[in-house]
Amino acid sequence: MSPAPSVRPSPGPTATGVACNGTPLLTGAGFPEVRGTATDAELWGLLFMDVPFPRGREVKIVWRMTGEGPLKIKATLPDGTSARLAWGPEEHGGSTWRRPGDEWGTGLVFPKRGCWKVELTRTCGSGHVWLPVR
Repeated sequence: MSPAPSVRPSPGPTATGVACNGTPLLTGAGFPEVRGTATDAELWGLLFMDVPFPRGREVKIVWRMTGEGPLKIKATLPDGTSARLAWGPEEHGGSTWRRPGDEWGTGLVFPKRGCWKVELTRTCGSGHVWLPVR
């Protein structure tokens, strides 16, 4: 009698570096992810484009964030330049992406090169990630 075949789980995301300014970038099977720095919350971003992002193009990012209340988002460069929120945040009712918290989708347009600080706030909880744009 031969032994039963072993079942291997799918590989999970692997930390492959940093997006910029210390934001962990995880890649593996599927879209890249970033893990944010947060206060009174946990924050994750699912990037629908590889980083660095191209400037001037809309980038879809899905966010998961714990906490309470609606989500507000803004993205700025250290010089004060703001990214344009093309759409969202749109709350998602369900998803196959498994990270803690409620889920929202956004479309952002970054007009200049640089390392962008994307800040997310809820009534209870706040956080940020840094994302590179070429």
